[in-house]
Amino acid sequence: MDTSGVSAGGGRSSRWPWMSSCALRSPLLPISFFFWLLLAAPGAWASGYQTCPTVQPDMLNVHLLAHTHDDVGWLKTVDQYFYGIQNNIQHAGVQYILDSVISALLVDPTRRFIYVEMAFFSRWWHQQTTATQDIVRKLVRQGRLEFVNGGWVMNDEAATHYGAIIDQMTLGLRFLEDTFGSDGRPRVAWHIDPFGHSREQASLFAQMGFDGFFLGRLDYQDKNVREEMLKMEEVWRASTSLKPPTADLFTGVLPNLYNPPNDLCWDVLCADSPMVDEPRSPEFNAKQLVHYFLQLANAQGNFYRTNHTVMTMGSDFQYENANMWFKNMDKLIRLVNAQQANGSRVHVLYSTPSCYLRELNKANLTWSVKEDDFFPYADGPNKFWTGYFSSRPALKRYERLSYNFLQVCNQLEALAGPAANVGPYGVGDSTPLKEAMAVLQHHDAVTGTSRQHVANDYARQLAVGWGPCEVLLSNALARLSGSKQNFSFCRELNISICPLSRKSARFQVTIYNPLGRKVDWIVRLPVSQGIFLVKDPNGKTVPSNVVMLPSSYSKEYQWELLFSASMPALGFSIYSVARMTGRNLQAHKMQSSSPKSNSHVLAIENEHLRATFDPDTGLLMRIENMDQNLSLPVNQGFFWYTANTGDAESDQASGAYIFRPTWYQPQPVSRWAQIHLVKTALVQEAHQNFSAWCSQVVRLYQGQRHLELEWTVGPIPVEDGWGKEVISRFKTGLKTKGQFYTDSNGREILKRRRDYRPTWRLNQTEPVAGNYYPVNTRIYITDGNMQLTVLTDRSQGGSSLKDGSLELMVHRRLLVDDGRGVGEALMESGTGEWVRGRHLVLLDSVKEAAASHRLLAEKVVLAPQLVLAQGDGALYHAPAARRTQVRQFSGLRRELPPQVHLLTLARWSRERLLLRLEHQFAVREDSGRNLSSPVTLNLQDPSILCRTCSQASPSPTCRRPLWQPTSSCTAPPGSNGNLPQVPFPTLLLPSWILPQSHCSPWKSVPSWPQSNGKNTARHPQEVEMALSPPLVVATHKNH
Repeated sequence: MDTSGVSAGGGRSSRWPWMSSCALRSPLLPISFFFWLLLAAPGAWASGYQTCPTVQPDMLNVHLLAHTHDDVGWLKTVDQYFYGIQNNIQHAGVQYILDSVISALLVDPTRRFIYVEMAFFSRWWHQQTTATQDIVRKLVRQGRLEFVNGGWVMNDEAATHYGAIIDQMTLGLRFLEDTFGSDGRPRVAWHIDPFGHSREQASLFAQMGFDGFFLGRLDYQDKNVREEMLKMEEVWRASTSLKPPTADLFTGVLPNLYNPPNDLCWDVLCADSPMVDEPRSPEFNAKQLVHYFLQLANAQGNFYRTNHTVMTMGSDFQYENANMWFKNMDKLIRLVNAQQANGSRVHVLYSTPSCYLRELNKANLTWSVKEDDFFPYADGPNKFWTGYFSSRPALKRYERLSYNFLQVCNQLEALAGPAANVGPYGVGDSTPLKEAMAVLQHHDAVTGTSRQHVANDYARQLAVGWGPCEVLLSNALARLSGSKQNFSFCRELNISICPLSRKSARFQVTIYNPLGRKVDWIVRLPVSQGIFLVKDPNGKTVPSNVVMLPSSYSKEYQWELLFSASMPALGFSIYSVARMTGRNLQAHKMQSSSPKSNSHVLAIENEHLRATFDPDTGLLMRIENMDQNLSLPVNQGFFWYTANTGDAESDQASGAYIFRPTWYQPQPVSRWAQIHLVKTALVQEAHQNFSAWCSQVVRLYQGQRHLELEWTVGPIPVEDGWGKEVISRFKTGLKTKGQFYTDSNGREILKRRRDYRPTWRLNQTEPVAGNYYPVNTRIYITDGNMQLTVLTDRSQGGSSLKDGSLELMVHRRLLVDDGRGVGEALMESGTGEWVRGRHLVLLDSVKEAAASHRLLAEKVVLAPQLVLAQGDGALYHAPAARRTQVRQFSGLRRELPPQVHLLTLARWSRERLLLRLEHQFAVREDSGRNLSSPVTLNLQDPSILCRTCSQASPSPTCRRPLWQPTSSCTAPPGSNGNLPQVPFPTLLLPSWILPQSHCSPWKSVPSWPQSNGKNTARHPQEVEMALSPPLVVATHKNH
């Protein structure tokens, strides 16, 4: 436990961003993590902390927080919740909640309310009259309606990738800024329902400029310790690389999850008695309730360090009749405060999270520091919420694939200009997919914890969003290539379905690379039987092979064409494919071996790696990295945990949220696998068949430095009456001392230790589930010399339950509900029954490991996008000097250095672009290639994306409160402990505007020149990508 503390030093300024215009402008800016190219300038800051109500400094102040928690899908779909449909499932209608709240706020100027989910609020807003909108704007300006969090949804923190989190926050916060200006600025992050909290989420919120963060759920043992030690509120130091206080965030734990106190729920959905304050009534209860409230307030205040505490007055979909709540709270406030005349020291008031935070800051106390995260979460013995890390793996993959596609859509919309939105293929639009992806980040969406029909609707929203983006891509590719083709998007390539390539004798493949560096890729396409000739953009023949599909040996032959492709940075290459005639099929035939043969060792290899399989079992037995002279015995196979349905120790069952195995030792799917080898010039594969519902292809491509394991699982059989939770397990001899490592939302890496929590002594009740952690992109084990890393293609749960072992849960199918509200067993039907995915395995020295897994993860998350066409299109918008199709295009004149990741390039408005760059390595993470060192990019060249672009003027100073280390906790001169007025935090961090000039696509779009890296005075347009958290950008440093 970190015993250092921080103090509320209210007056010292730190520079923080305005939503759309903070520039990297002076050496005084703190280390930050992204820079943005955005739009607009700050408006007058009319509302703010000065609108907070008056408190009583010598009393216990109880801040009543009137709120509603509106899930963007759970038991009902998003639309069913908004419109109040299917109330037989759950009584909830968000449009009526917002109608009722606005009316109730107008009754009394002291009343306040907070709202979170912009997915609902923005829809409601656009349905209102101008008069109603004016009323709401006034309420917001007066601080009576306050937005907290402000994202499109309240996102999950375990199964979400940081890029998708930023995107959904951008969508919601931009709506607020566009609609309310600085009045709508959220000051507080509010994650009251996510099932555990990631350190990266806190880091993101801190760098967005939020002043504080309030949580609802945390482990029951953790909460007990915090109450006892008065640590319900502290400073979360959310990065080991960013220099404090850049990623420091004041964090508070709410006293009662997010629900009202017992007996004080005054909603149509509650059964508690209203407050009856008429003494003559036989139902008179006001005296009793006031006495109860005073006792409750004083008891609760004992767990907090200041003379302020909060009570959350609301819950799921409450306030449909807001008058019920406010009328009873009006009475409560009046009657409790009246007791002050009798000596009571309790003062109760309507408040908001930001006003409560302001009082904590003014207290100028020293606060403890937290440096780990809040995973895993348990709400009681044997009740670990670690199942949702892996629930609905098909939906989790679809979400990650859609994130990849959305970034491609955004980039081409930016590169092609307005021609991408209106062109020969119709109207293209990235907005539907942006909104669908934002909805998927909700804590009951990507988590897999909704009902089946809701999960189906989430998938429907993604599919609907893909359509307009496909039109946009078609328009953009026609514009940039100068050729109008009949483009085809093969959405089911993951299961080898693509009608155009399967049926056509001749076609072309456009491969777009969304990374800022050149990418070499092996393309796989389903084809008919035959020999194919593949040519690159210059007309040169490239190596290709035709191989049979996995798991089709006894059926009618199905074939896949493989060829190597190379794509420039932020650009595309067009390859032509033609079936050759007059020749016999010469596809490489499979080599097979008996699983019981001891005559030879089975192996696949390339110039870098070798994977060896046991000829007796057909299982992987060894991986060798020949470049680094490393060899590690590795046994890999599939196992399943028997899902618990309740037992003598606890009635808790495994379900969508909860993971609880019946036995701690999993059962093998099979102790051996049927194995066949396929070897061609481009790829070597070992096809393993474990059972009728579990198979795997272990694959090594030419030039590849990682081992690819493509697994296929499902439908999981449950006819035996047992629910099953399937894992892929790697067993090695590494001496790992009970430690392993997982990523946090795809960014920083956290060390884990079995049966241990850094901030309290754990009483472990579930040795398996209690050691599972979210794995968003990677997990690894190391003995200090050698490191085994496994990268995932979606979020999964993972652990190391024994030294040298590593496991990831790939699928689960359960027979009973876990009692957390869904009321439905996790028994997926349709496409969710059968899942295919990939694990990418790296074996490296510790010195080289970070470079390997960082750069590979980047390629996995933002993979090339394939678009097919017949290849007989006509020229489109080609200038007179060009009469042929452009077969290769790059949006950069020069590649970005390997440390620098192009996270976002998107259209912000018709004439402006949004750009995010980040450093990919943590401090001292890479020692082999020195990739943790700072990188300087010179943005002074006005032709970054086109020759007439220019830099926008710098933004004004941005500030947020500091909670300073104990060693320097003295408030600066002139400080009065008040929180500073902070411009809109919306989009994160320092930023620029880049006007787009709509340059001719025939001109090569300029690169990001790299400076010589010397510590010389820099223009504001130069940015040093400094040592910060993984994937972090730093602004100028003092020299």
